[in-house]
Amino acid sequence: MALDYQLRVLRVDLTHGVVESQELNEQTARKFIGGSGLAAKVVWDETTATTDPFSSENPLIFMTGPLTGTAAPMSSRITVASLSPLTGIWGESHSGGSWPDELKRAGFDGIVIKGKAREPIYLWVNNGEAKLVSAGHLWNKDTWETDDLLKKETDPRAITLAIGQAGERLVRIACLMSGGRSEARGAARCGLGAIMGSKNLKAIVVRGTRRPRVDNPEGLKESVKQHWASKITLYNPRRRSEYYGQRVRYLYATGRDSIKNWREGEFEGFAEKYAAEVQRGEPLFCRGCRTSCIESVKVGEMRRTMLGAIDTFGSGCLIDDMQAIGTAYHLCNRFGIDHKSTAAIIAFAMECFEKGLITEVDTEGVKLTWGNAEAMVAMVRKIGLKEGFGAVLGEGVKKAAEIIGGKASEYAMHVKGLEFPNCDPRSSNFRALAQATANIGADPTSSLASIVENSAVPELGIYERDIDYARFIAEGKGKAVAKMQNFGALMNSLGICLFSLFIWMPQGQYVAPSSCLEWLNYVTGWDMDLKEFIQCGERIFNLQRMINVRRGIGRKDDILPARFLSEKLHDGPNAGHVPLLGEMLEEYYSCREWDEKGVPTRTKLVELGLDKIVENLS
Repeated sequence: MALDYQLRVLRVDLTHGVVESQELNEQTARKFIGGSGLAAKVVWDETTATTDPFSSENPLIFMTGPLTGTAAPMSSRITVASLSPLTGIWGESHSGGSWPDELKRAGFDGIVIKGKAREPIYLWVNNGEAKLVSAGHLWNKDTWETDDLLKKETDPRAITLAIGQAGERLVRIACLMSGGRSEARGAARCGLGAIMGSKNLKAIVVRGTRRPRVDNPEGLKESVKQHWASKITLYNPRRRSEYYGQRVRYLYATGRDSIKNWREGEFEGFAEKYAAEVQRGEPLFCRGCRTSCIESVKVGEMRRTMLGAIDTFGSGCLIDDMQAIGTAYHLCNRFGIDHKSTAAIIAFAMECFEKGLITEVDTEGVKLTWGNAEAMVAMVRKIGLKEGFGAVLGEGVKKAAEIIGGKASEYAMHVKGLEFPNCDPRSSNFRALAQATANIGADPTSSLASIVENSAVPELGIYERDIDYARFIAEGKGKAVAKMQNFGALMNSLGICLFSLFIWMPQGQYVAPSSCLEWLNYVTGWDMDLKEFIQCGERIFNLQRMINVRRGIGRKDDILPARFLSEKLHDGPNAGHVPLLGEMLEEYYSCREWDEKGVPTRTKLVELGLDKIVENLS
């Protein structure tokens, strides 16, 4: 076999201080590709129905894809996975920047970490070598400070991935940040920073100068040129700025964003302020990125700003102070907390405050009224440092609602314990079903809704005749969501940024599955055909589902909060609509060949080559 991408994983046993390199089986790599797929294989093999997420036996996995570090576009991506301390089920998050590419250049496809160190440590990976180093002096430092210090200790060109105070203190919405203040890329969802903190692991520093070898580099180069470069919409700074503004207005025109904890359909004047702020942004590129997505821009001295942070902290809390929103976002990055969950939790707390379920006595004087930017920033600090009432909110909306009591659970917007990002399920039946059935919880991104809402995907079996693009039509959405979730799992396993599939391309165009397959075969030397390729995505999604089934997840959990299913908005683009979830679930389960309880059938698991899972079910 010619490939060397690298089929090597670094295994770290923190309890015994052992670091060793492990060769991956090529057959396993072909079945699960990399990234999200291989991570799911590890979690299934090495956890049980009762493994506590904070147990030393719960693995924390960092996995690149086979395309990472190659000429394939938008491929500096890492999957971070584990059992989530926030939801108790499959936890998965993704990040770009430079760290994934650097890990590949250091000679490893991934890192699997188990055990717990006796004292704080960090892992230093340098061109095929790795060692554990004392990190007591880094404890209680934020992610920016940690990055500064570790570059001085190791190599100024090294890339750091670290937790902040939130991860150290086991805040259940803690994330992992890479690239320090200059890049600030986060693997944010599912609270996986708390898993890293529970293992006394402060950071992973990587440095690599070895370019991964590709089986057919010229073929890859030509394929990328044909299927990617020719489709990118050419742009200049002025055009980019106009696009940013158009994108923000489009999001509001289609009613996707949270307003007042999803209770209202309009926030007068906010869209224009939002658009103006984003239009000031300059592109901030991940390594190997040719376009810079709208999710990643530099705005003034505030450094990196994400489009999603403005509406979650902004319209979700009825705040239009852009400076305060920027401050909140950067505090999330420094403390190491998921800004999407944090914003959703604060909006939830504001509603609880409004309804009298919590008072200033509970919040130590912080007046959590709608539109109070000062209070919002103050509560971000408390959550990040796990101080006072912030310790309650840092448990996530589901657990926080249980602690607060009363009707708080009615105001806690989540699926399977994961807070909603900036995407109202009432804006589209496709998005509603995708978020209800996503394996990590409320996640619209991995289903690639932005493609299907604009174009059929014949290679996936989604044709014009199969779907009605009207966002409030239910028929056909079950089939479309299932197939796009499978494709999303593939992209997250290959190591391709999901935004690369539709950002900066002419209307109705995207990078086709066959293009991604070509790149995979050129890199690995495989001869995989499209049928096998697409089945890999279905296998990966079903494996993740079975991890959840083993931990008690079923149809009862494929549900949206009552607010989305029964409370119709009176104004805005989604006025009068609620998703027809039950009808869509029937079609979805049928298309997936799952039973009425939402469990993959034995026949389907055998067909997908997941025979050992069937044996475990016997």
